[in-house]
Amino acid sequence: MSAEEGSVFDVYRERVERPLYRLFTAYSEGRIRWLLLGMVGNVIARAASLLPPVLLGAAIDGVFRDGEYSIPLVPAAWIPEGDAAQFWFSAELMVASFVVTAVFTTVYGIAANNYAHRVMHAVRTDSFETMQRLDMTFFDDKQTGEVMSVLNNDANNLENFLDNGLQNSVRLTVMIIGIALILFSLNWQLALVTLVIVPALVGLTLWFMRVVEPRYVDRRASVGNLNTRLENALSGVELVKTSGTESYETDRVESASWRYFRDTMAVLRVNYLYRPGMELLAGVAFAVTFIVGGLWVFQGAPWFFTGELQTGELVTFVLMTQRIVTPLSQVSNIIDQYENAKASSERIFGLMDIPSMITETDDPVELESVDGHVEYDDVSFGYADVQQAEPEEMVLEDVSFEAEPGDSIAFVGPTGAGKSTLLKLLLRLYDPTDGEVRLDGHDLRELSLETLRSHIGYVSQSTFLFDGTVAENIRYGRFDADREAVVEAAKAAEAHAFIEALPNGYDTRIGERGVKLSGGQQQRLSIARTMLQDPDVLVLDEATSAVDTETEMLIQRSLDRLSEDRTTFEIAHRLSTVRDADTILVLEDGRIVERGDHDDLLEADGLYAKLWGVQAGEIDDLPEEFVQRARERAAERTDMLEADIDAGDDD
Repeated sequence: MSAEEGSVFDVYRERVERPLYRLFTAYSEGRIRWLLLGMVGNVIARAASLLPPVLLGAAIDGVFRDGEYSIPLVPAAWIPEGDAAQFWFSAELMVASFVVTAVFTTVYGIAANNYAHRVMHAVRTDSFETMQRLDMTFFDDKQTGEVMSVLNNDANNLENFLDNGLQNSVRLTVMIIGIALILFSLNWQLALVTLVIVPALVGLTLWFMRVVEPRYVDRRASVGNLNTRLENALSGVELVKTSGTESYETDRVESASWRYFRDTMAVLRVNYLYRPGMELLAGVAFAVTFIVGGLWVFQGAPWFFTGELQTGELVTFVLMTQRIVTPLSQVSNIIDQYENAKASSERIFGLMDIPSMITETDDPVELESVDGHVEYDDVSFGYADVQQAEPEEMVLEDVSFEAEPGDSIAFVGPTGAGKSTLLKLLLRLYDPTDGEVRLDGHDLRELSLETLRSHIGYVSQSTFLFDGTVAENIRYGRFDADREAVVEAAKAAEAHAFIEALPNGYDTRIGERGVKLSGGQQQRLSIARTMLQDPDVLVLDEATSAVDTETEMLIQRSLDRLSEDRTTFEIAHRLSTVRDADTILVLEDGRIVERGDHDDLLEADGLYAKLWGVQAGEIDDLPEEFVQRARERAAERTDMLEADIDAGDDD
């Protein structure tokens, strides 16, 4: 998928340059000392681990075979005289090398883990903070499972690379350089034989990196798709069961899982060639070193080689060659971790780079108090993201109205008319495409987002409750409220009675999204939460849609108390709940087609009167032209949904 065809997330992911370099430069400040300490500890530990084979070779030639006792890179003045002294000198150095290796391996482990986990803590926090500031248009388009994949799986991949891959690459580099220095100091000709395979190893590694990189990108995308399927199925498990669609959801998860399997196997097929190839080349180097060195020891210099090779030197060469085989065979793991981390960091920084269209001015206005004077001035709106210069279709067109402080404004109309979208503009979840929304004379774009939203109470038709206690959910947004205030808010929302009947009252845990409560109980907690906030402006988006008639009457009574002396905006599907509103605005196809109070609108005998007649049982059916428009809107939404599904799911 090209940048032009992809979602905004895909576009910004593809624009990320040198993601791992960016990771280090952006997150090493204040943590670099842990990285450097880990690197130094790793280098010392690996260098010390190379000493025993060298000391063994020196002891074999100098002590056991009465030859010259010498250790590469160690001055002759440091070496004691006599076989016994040289033997104990070798033993002491071996023990010291083991101790140094153990101590600095511990230092490296502690420092490297500190660096990796501190960086990933910061990355996770920044990613989540970025996600929260993104516009609602991002969440309208993006699936929860994919976002969770970025915050969790991709972050874990980076952590694994910083914790293991980075340090293993340092370990490999130290081992290769250290072994090369030692071998060349012992016998440069045999060292060339041992290390001649290195260019082939490098070439094979470069090929692997080029081929496997796009496959890792595909695999990360398939992980996000699988997570989305699982998250959707688990979140909607009640609907799945009541619809009897378990097999359908299983098929969808199976399809997403198969895609992940395909992309994973595409990566592994390259690994099946690379890893055995690396081990084979390293093994060939070992075998050739043993053959050439063995012939050299007991027959003299073979073929075009010159000079003498001691038995101890051959032992050192064989052991060193074996030491280099293991780290070389692990190169594939390092590359695997590197490519995984690169793909994951692209996704993380792609998320971080998405700009927000809902931003504050450099010096936003902080409203200490709000009278509640609201104006919509020729407001038009269409959904668009940062890739689009203009929205493809307008949802609202030329909407104008005014609410004086304390007024109650009701919005009615068919589904899809733009009622909820209209009020979401008041909360600046979206900005108008054209026109202005003003609060107490201030364009909302001039105000601080935090203070704007703190003065507006919002009760949505879709109630959301956190996994926690009843009291914690009511207190959400006013965390400093005491128990008495919580109880009073619950009583005002007609929720106190059912809360007291719960096993632990206000301390009862209600489960994820409040699954242990009925829809009406959830809605009453949401209303209690808004009541506790005591807002200056109240927005009710079908706030009683999930309750029965008796509960609706109780809640409506509490809402009437709450809305006293407050500017109130209410969307209602039951027209009886808004008949006493000061002004009723009737929306159709994103436009205000009627306005007035209940009696005026009935007298006008327009759309409102027909809707009222249907709900009151005075009219058996709506006019054919209204029904036809509703069918057309439903068909358009269905086509858009199918297009989104086709674009987002290759399977």
